[in-house]
Amino acid sequence: MTIGIVDLALPAATAAAAGLVGSFAVLRRLALASDALSHVALPGIGVALLLHANPLLGGVVALVLGAALIWLVQRRTRLPTEAVVGVIFSAGLAVGSLFTSGEELLEALLGSSRAAGPVETGLSLGAAAAIVAWILSARHRLLLALLSEDLARTAGIRVERLDLVFLLVFALTTALGLRYLGILLMGSLIIIPAATARLMSRRLDRMLLTAVLLSVGATLAGTLAASRFGLATGPVIIALAAALFGVGVLLRRRG
Repeated sequence: MTIGIVDLALPAATAAAAGLVGSFAVLRRLALASDALSHVALPGIGVALLLHANPLLGGVVALVLGAALIWLVQRRTRLPTEAVVGVIFSAGLAVGSLFTSGEELLEALLGSSRAAGPVETGLSLGAAAAIVAWILSARHRLLLALLSEDLARTAGIRVERLDLVFLLVFALTTALGLRYLGILLMGSLIIIPAATARLMSRRLDRMLLTAVLLSVGATLAGTLAASRFGLATGPVIIALAAALFGVGVLLRRRG
């Protein structure tokens, strides 16, 4: 199957957003929670299938609601974010499994090679651009809130609202990759390039740039390789990203 530039635009844009969002997830020690959050999409996909609606739309709604619920529970209980994500992830996985089965469940978990339609592509590209713009504009506020919430509040930053927006942006980024990476693998694209970039750089701006380059590079190379050799796209992308992480570990040890 021949892949054109248009077919690569959406995966590349999604990868760029994943690299930026993943960088702050790694800095906030939410790497494992990042992977778990993607599973919250499953019940939304299942309900959408029952209603004969677009399953991706159901996944987006579930992720956004899940992110808001995580923020509310964490704010009320003061439990660590990763603990709250773990609880909601488990509940979402259990409920979602009741509504999906067989081929539908496999596609939801691992993604599909089917191309997105023009409307979905346009909306997704717009969402990816908005995510990239927001992360770049909020990066210093996010870093200050990470270093010291009290100092951030003194500087006029509304930390709770910033946390909520970040979780919503995180959920939307996860939703962007559900079509071609699925629930199981989208979290990996958010985590692995960012973790690799953390190995390679201590400066925030350089880390963000490195994470984007690694994420986009692995996505484009994986998409082309999968098409060339008739393999599933998602696993190839994540395997390449993991290989780059291995190279980063080796270079770090030598340094």
